[in-house]
Amino acid sequence: MQGLVLSGANNFFAVKTEGSDVLRCSIKGKKLKDIQGYYNPLAPGDMVEIERDMLRPDQGQITALVPRRNGFVRWNQKTRRPQLLAANLDVLLCVTTPANPPFRPRFTDRVLVQAAAESIPVLIVLNKIDLGVSEQVRERIQDWQRIGVQVCEVSAQTGEGLEQLVQLIAGKTCAVTGQSGVGKSSLLNSLDPELALKTADISFKYDRGIHTTTQGLFLPMSFTAQDGTKTSFNIIDTPGIRHFALWGMKPDEVIFYFPEMEAAAVQCAFGLSCSHIHEQGCRILESCEAGLIHPDRYESWRSMRDELEALTADEY
Repeated sequence: MQGLVLSGANNFFAVKTEGSDVLRCSIKGKKLKDIQGYYNPLAPGDMVEIERDMLRPDQGQITALVPRRNGFVRWNQKTRRPQLLAANLDVLLCVTTPANPPFRPRFTDRVLVQAAAESIPVLIVLNKIDLGVSEQVRERIQDWQRIGVQVCEVSAQTGEGLEQLVQLIAGKTCAVTGQSGVGKSSLLNSLDPELALKTADISFKYDRGIHTTTQGLFLPMSFTAQDGTKTSFNIIDTPGIRHFALWGMKPDEVIFYFPEMEAAAVQCAFGLSCSHIHEQGCRILESCEAGLIHPDRYESWRSMRDELEALTADEY
């Protein structure tokens, strides 16, 4: 019998069966627990094979993992192991804000790179547009759109843009990620008020979010438009993250997940040996000077590459 992982903690998982029962399941055997070196072997969105406990019908054991289509992962610096956040996604929603907390485009760039490594499409959701969008934020948004990334501007507070967002995710399974405080839970509550997810105010002392989602959760949702039309979709809510560290790629590979840099890197006369920092004739530097690569995107790439180079071999 197969089931869908809804959530998990301490090696126990809530699994929805094909008959819509939700069982509390543990993992049978050690092989699955050690899969791919993740410190959490399963994530919301995973499909698994399960055996129901004959004596306790509300419980069961997970015997195998159905091969994933994809998985959204980050490097967990605390545990020094990769952390699987969500699996089998149609699209990843990366929520950011123009203010409160401050706009941090390099976090979004990291999400774009990690998702590209798994071929997961990304939709950037700019929340809290009721606070206003500065010219600096608008410039960065337009550059993402220039390189082919979809952006949807919304306000969980006023409801602006929600119907457009729903049209983009209708019938899909989506994970939601973003830094703490960008309003992920408030956004989901606005889409489906029956969720009543816990939210928290911004920490004014530090101007950053307070964690309210502590574990991933698979949420079947339904949005009701003003005309009464209902649209269904699935959301995997993930914990807020303050720093997103990449996993599963080498430092020299990061540049190939920047669409505007990939072609120039391939054409660079110095090849993969080029640092793209000081060499005369470097195609990446020439593209930067020509305005084909946004200077902040270039610095974003350098930051990611340098961070990966700093990781020791036994950590990665």
